[in-house]
Formats: sequence, structure tokens, C-alpha cells
Amino acid sequence: MSDLIKHECGLVFIRLKKTLSFYQEKYKTPLYGLEKLHVLMTKQLNRGQDGAGIAVLKLNPNHGERYIARKRELGNNAIPKIFERLNQRFRQDSHLWETDKDIESNFPYAGQLLLGHLRYGTHGGNSIEQVHPFLRQNNWRSRNLILAGNFNMTNVSEMYKQLIDLGQHPKEISDNVTMLEKIGHFLDQENQRIFDAEKRKGAKNQDISIQIKNKLDMASILKKSFKNVDGGFVMSGIVGDGNAFVIRDPNGIRPAFYYENDEIFALTSERPALQTALNIPIEEVEELKRGQAVLAQANGEITIRQVLKARENKACSFERIYFSRGNDAAIHHERKHLGLRLTKPILKAIDFDLDNSVFSYVPHSAASAFYGLVDGLYAYLDKYKRSKILSISHEKLNEERLDKLLSLKVRREKILIKDKKMRTFITQDQDRDDLVGNVYDLTYGIVKADKDTLVVVDDSIVRGTTLKKSILKILDRTGAKKIIIASSAPIIKYPDCYGIDMSRLKDFVAFKALISLIEKHKLGNKLNEAYEKAKEQIRPNNTKNQNQLKPLYDLFTDDELVEEIARIVTPTRQKAKVKIIYNSIDSLHKACPNNKGDWYFTGNYPTPGGHKVVNRAFVYYMEGNDKRAY
Repeated sequence: MSDLIKHECGLVFIRLKKTLSFYQEKYKTPLYGLEKLHVLMTKQLNRGQDGAGIAVLKLNPNHGERYIARKRELGNNAIPKIFERLNQRFRQDSHLWETDKDIESNFPYAGQLLLGHLRYGTHGGNSIEQVHPFLRQNNWRSRNLILAGNFNMTNVSEMYKQLIDLGQHPKEISDNVTMLEKIGHFLDQENQRIFDAEKRKGAKNQDISIQIKNKLDMASILKKSFKNVDGGFVMSGIVGDGNAFVIRDPNGIRPAFYYENDEIFALTSERPALQTALNIPIEEVEELKRGQAVLAQANGEITIRQVLKARENKACSFERIYFSRGNDAAIHHERKHLGLRLTKPILKAIDFDLDNSVFSYVPHSAASAFYGLVDGLYAYLDKYKRSKILSISHEKLNEERLDKLLSLKVRREKILIKDKKMRTFITQDQDRDDLVGNVYDLTYGIVKADKDTLVVVDDSIVRGTTLKKSILKILDRTGAKKIIIASSAPIIKYPDCYGIDMSRLKDFVAFKALISLIEKHKLGNKLNEAYEKAKEQIRPNNTKNQNQLKPLYDLFTDDELVEEIARIVTPTRQKAKVKIIYNSIDSLHKACPNNKGDWYFTGNYPTPGGHKVVNRAFVYYMEGNDKRAY
């Protein structure tokens, strides 16, 4: 994606099944879990560069010993900061430890339950208080809660009010704090239920603490906590007594994969991280299914339970197009398929003239789609050569003509180079425009001036900012007569509300094109009608939300919209003619059959809150309100 956008987040959960001395004996380190946490987080760095945090829990601490350790850092180098400081502390104090038990007792981060998180902030909000994991503390071990996740809730205000109605006083309105306190509330209730039952039996308080640890019904806590939650989530929690969980939303919007053997249970947001860190084949990695939860008991027993009723599969397709790393075998194949599906429209756009067309891609995440396109072009070329050879009579087919036909090839080249260490995705919005023009440079001398068409594959186009301010200007220096930008994703028309920073309509180049077309065709009355309906839809008591932006997009064909997008992103004084090509929704579904979440493109949100968010985003646009719509 040439317009880099943020999303939340990356998650690692680890439950070691053996004592630390086991790992010392087998792997020559008592910090095996911490080392794996480091690798698993580093291999998911693409999922969050605004901050990172870890938490470690000891299972059997003595009274008075610290048993929860947490460390958080801000910035794109948060992971090395965290682990370098832990390593420094470990080396500094190592002379005090004679046995593995000494390490377990005295090094805060030597534990068997580990949680790691990588964060992207949304709308510029980023402070250490917003970095996961979050901690809810209590003097009772079984009432402590550590929480981290990849999630966004659309009904935070409603859940916040529920907490107030319960008599709580949450410190802020956010999905982080709200979910921490909501789960914490039902954790408290479960603690009290067991305490009261054991007290009636005459048990002593210290014995009751042991019974709570053994009898805690985490599945019941999760069912109550997530009963009225609207959003996409993979959330993990560790209770202070050693019970823990990971839960995935009923539509499977956010991803989660896990691996288990008799030594370790590990869960991550991306599958290849597990394969690399634990050196395991793809067949041994499982996906946590919709509405399922990992329930890790304090005694080490781990089960997978259907805690929430599974709903329609709406796994995020953007994970496949862009967000997840492309070294997942299935994702690489799907991205190639998306590129392959661009073959026909691109051939049509270049009038099937491969001799005078150069093919490239930007950014690096579009490489797999580019390879798929090249495969498609060569398949076309093979058919073309075969047809030509068969059409030539035997008498006229000579070596020279045959060599000429066989020499036809696809001119695939590396045209754009990202040669500066500038991270536009970690700057504030107001700085981005100044930076994007300097991020890319050009490979000169490949394109024939005033003769060649230059085709560049992008994985998706959201804002169009980088196209207009940088990429197209630089590509124009090649002298190409025509520049085609081909998006492997369909047209992004609608905002997201499940963890990706795409919520303000004014940032979408497709929405800008829509408004421009409405103005050109003098259809302002339609815009106002949709605005009035959207205002009705977002009223607190309305339960039947419909996407009021859809009828506006339906006023025009996609071809009209794309033509207007091309006009908008074309820089002033651009010499080459600019054309934009998008993949179709049908191509998306055929390329990514298991990830059916397509609301960015279709407006078909998987939860009621999604439709409320799109209507609120539209109302905010019409009223000039720059707030986030959820």
C-alpha cells in the first residue's frame, strides 16, 4: 500500500508447560519462554511500531514475592529496548543466582505465562498509558487481570454506561479500559461466588484461595463479559493465580493462530511467526476459530472451547491483501492470485501491446501480486506464441521467424526504489505530506520516452496521497506516454471500525471522487437526503441501522468513480496520461475465499455497530467534525 495506514495490533500468548529447570536442562536457558516471546514479537513487527509491551506471571510465588512483571516502551524500537534492558538486568544480577529456583524467585521476568503486544496508535494518540498489556491490580491473586489484544469495539459508549450503572468509575472512555473493567467485574463476581460457596462449607480463607484457582470458570466469565460486545477482537488475559485465556470474535474478523506440544502452547496474530520461532511445519499450526477461546487453567491443562456462538465468516480480507506479512504460504498464494486477476483488464488497457509496456510494482508488499500478474502475462504470451506458430504455414515457418516469436517477453523491471529511511506511517498526519515526496526514487533508462506505457502494481489505494504527491510525479520523469496504476484490491469506499485506522471519510480518495461527481451532476439534494437519514440511524435507540452511504455510491458506476479518482490523483503538470485499474469484488472473493470480510469495499459490515459507524462517519463529514466515528 503506497499510502501506509495503521492498524491494531500484534499479539503473542505463551504458556510454558514445564518447570523452568526443564528448559535450562534441555535448551540451556531458564528464560526459554522469554526468548520465544522476543522472536514471536519481532516476527510480527509489521503489526505495530508505535509501542510494545510484555507481561510475565509466575505460577507459584512465595508470599511477599513479586509475581507479575510488566514492561512497556514507546516508539518503533520498543521491542529491542524492552529485551535489551531485561537482558542487561539479568546479566547484572546473575552472580546472585546459584540455582534455577533462585532465578525464578528473584528475576521478575522468569515465569511460565507470558503476554506480548505490538501497538499501532490511531489518529495520532500515543502514550505509554495506551500501550498494552493493561493491568488491573488486587491483593487477591485471583482478582488480578493482565489484558492485551488486537481489537476495536464499536459500542464502547454503551459498555461504558453499563459500567457506570454497575457503580464503577472507569478512568476513561476507551475500549481498552472498558474491556479491562468489564472482564474484571465478572472475574470479581466469579471469585465471590466461589468464596461464598466455600465459606458456607466452613473452609479457611487461605484454602479458599486455592479453591478459587482450581474452580475458576473462565468460560462463564468470558460469556458474560462478551455478551453485548460489538467489534472485532482477539483478546488475551492472564489472571494472577495462573488461569488465562485467549478469545476470538464470533465473525473471526481479527486473526489468531496457535501451536501446542507437551512443552509449550503459543498463540500469535500471524502463522509464520510460530513456524519460524518454533521451527514447525505449516500443518502443525492451527487457527483459532470464530467465537472460540483458549482456556489455560492454572494446573497447565489447556482446552479450546466454543464460548461465543459463531456467526458468518467475516475474516478481514485486508489481512490477506496487505496487513499480514506475505511469508505465509496461503497469503502469498492469494496475493499472487489477486495479481493474476488483473491480467485481462491490464492487457486491455495497454491494447495488448507488450512490446511497448513496462511492468513494475510499489511498495514491497505488492510484490506477490506483481508476480501473479507476470505469471498471467506470460500465460497470455504463451497462448499468443502458440497461436501465431500454428497459423504460419510450414513452408513460411523458418528459423528467423520462430526466433522472433520465441523472443517475445514481459518487460518486468524494478522502477521505484524506496531509498530513504523515512517512515511516513509513524509521523503525525500534518507531517506526512512533507515526507511522501522524498521517500521514492527512480531507476532511470529503462522506459522508452514517449513510447512506453508504464504499469505499476499497488496492493491497494486508500488516500491517494502518495500517488499524487510522490509516485506519479517521479514516474513521470521516465517519459512514459501513459502510466497505469493497478490496485490488487477493489475500490476502498467505506471506513473500518474493527482495528484499522481508516475511519474518516474525507481521507478516502474514493469518497472524494464521489463528492466530486455529486457536485458535477448537481445531486446535492441526494447528499442532503442521505445525511438526514444517517442522522436518524445513529440515534441511541435505533437498532436497525442501514448503510446510508451505499445509495450515494450507487448513483454512479465504478467506471465513473475510477475515472474521477484518476483525475484527482493526477498531479498538476503531469505529462503522462494516468489510468487507474482496480480489482473487482468477485476477483477478491475468488482469490481469498476464506476471508470474506469485505466491508471496506462493499459496505456490508459484519456487526450492527459497523453500520452505525459508517453512518456516524458520514454525519461527521457533513458537519465538518474530525472526530473518530467509533
